[in-house]
Amino acid sequence: MDKIDHMKYLPDMEILPDSDIQDRVIDAMHHFDYQEYSASDVMRALRKESLSLHDFGALLSPAAEPFLELIAERATKETQKHFGNSVLLFTPLYISNYCENHCIYCGFNCMNKIRRAKLDEDGIRREMEAIAKTGMEEVLILTGESRNMSNVEYIGNACRIAHEYFKNVGIEVYPMNTDEYAYIHECGADFVTVFQETYDSDRYEQLHLAGHKRIFPYRLNAQERAIRGGMRGVAFAALLGLSDFRKDAFAVGTHAYLLQRKYPHAEISFSCPRLRPIINNDKINPKDVHEKQLLQVMCAYRIFMPFAGLTISTRERAGFRDHVIGMCATKISAGVSTGIGSHVEESGEVGDSQFEISDVRSLDEVINAIKGRGLQPVLNDYVFI
Repeated sequence: MDKIDHMKYLPDMEILPDSDIQDRVIDAMHHFDYQEYSASDVMRALRKESLSLHDFGALLSPAAEPFLELIAERATKETQKHFGNSVLLFTPLYISNYCENHCIYCGFNCMNKIRRAKLDEDGIRREMEAIAKTGMEEVLILTGESRNMSNVEYIGNACRIAHEYFKNVGIEVYPMNTDEYAYIHECGADFVTVFQETYDSDRYEQLHLAGHKRIFPYRLNAQERAIRGGMRGVAFAALLGLSDFRKDAFAVGTHAYLLQRKYPHAEISFSCPRLRPIINNDKINPKDVHEKQLLQVMCAYRIFMPFAGLTISTRERAGFRDHVIGMCATKISAGVSTGIGSHVEESGEVGDSQFEISDVRSLDEVINAIKGRGLQPVLNDYVFI
């Protein structure tokens, strides 16, 4: 049987006929030749108060690598100017790992033989109670991408429960239509994170063999639908290592920049995940992205969009995470598990993790590390109305 066309919407997917964001992002990425930049281009970008997309590309280029110390210094100044010494904390909570997508790099891949689990309402509440008792005030709700096992109403109910325990609730689930995002917002969530994984549509097709996630444009336009649905903010990311990380990082920045200009009221944020060890990792030929290159990407984001939030995840080791907070990262996760039902030890519903984390520190340990760098840990900076 032929695979579905990864560029054509399925019948239940909302199209935004009045949006040209996707075309502009992909066109910019295709014209981004990072080999054309010189050292003078990099220095010219660093001297500017406000950067153009061309300047942003210079900071992502190989020509910028010898100037990483100068780039980090500029990023630190921008972070201090706009965020002071504060570092936000949150915890992700996985409530289901059922998935209908065949993404060969993901641990939740529907073809992988893992323990599947889905928390019921009591299980969700127990997990949230356990997290709230640590002092955490912000939670990010995650599921595998299965509308059958984790429908919109199920996710909405989880948001309602979360709103009882936390002051700030976000979701990282499958992309939705505008009216569904509006419903989730009414249930208590106001921030949406979507990883495009890669903006290279050919590579995307190779990696996503089946399921709704195979449809490239529907995923790419998720943030715009979320904003139209009333969400306060949206986060952008590519999974660095799936394709050419410089082009993906440029596409992420371009996407965020264009939506910020189109919807200036929206809060914009970046995540910078690198591919972590998972089942079938040997089958996807991952592209190595080293810590120095990751730091270059993060600092480029900070200088290009100085008001944007920037999250560093537990995919990275503790030492690296401690190094980038205050420099370019403004948000850090703590007390993390990517398994299902793992915050309550006596829980009978436990499912396997999506990927291996590197930083396993508790909330208190991360808070102490933040304070040790002369920074201020912040558990919440927003009131949901």
